[in-house]
Amino acid sequence: MRSLLVALGILLFLALIFIFPLISFYNNAIAKREAIRNQFSQIDVVLKRRYDLIPNLVSTVKGVAIQEQEIFLKIAEARTKYGSAITTEDKIKAANELEGFLSRLLVIVENYPQLRSSESFLKLMDELSGTENRIAVERRRYNEKVREYNTFIKTFPNNILANLFGFKEEPYFETPQVEREVPKVDFENLRGGGK
Repeated sequence: MRSLLVALGILLFLALIFIFPLISFYNNAIAKREAIRNQFSQIDVVLKRRYDLIPNLVSTVKGVAIQEQEIFLKIAEARTKYGSAITTEDKIKAANELEGFLSRLLVIVENYPQLRSSESFLKLMDELSGTENRIAVERRRYNEKVREYNTFIKTFPNNILANLFGFKEEPYFETPQVEREVPKVDFENLRGGGK
């Protein structure tokens, strides 16, 4: 009887040695994944703010730049995609697409000096600029959480446990390709086309 209790005690001790690391891994992975979701919700709040500012900005620009209808339609379509996106990946893709069209809109604005002197336009641009800065900060924080989580589930032996428990790599919120391109500056036009 005593040897049976000792054997059970040893088995219980060995089981605890293996179970505690599993529990610890699982709880850490869940906490890191939830931190990513929380951080994305912060991005979502700021993107929603941008989403709400865009119709006012577009209507202000529309009054002056009537011939630029294509960009207005693209922005409306991108807003609709973002509004209907459900997954994190879809929201990231839609937000990046919207960001690209906003960049194009700002290039168009440069062609209309009367628009740049409008008080309502300047106020909207100021709000949009502040919102874009917030998005950049929240995106950086989100990507830090994603890096931390992805590193955690990819390192040995966590990668084995991650596969066992079904933890998958989370996507980064990367800068759209449009923003990575270096803007072209044409000094010839500033000088009137000649030297």
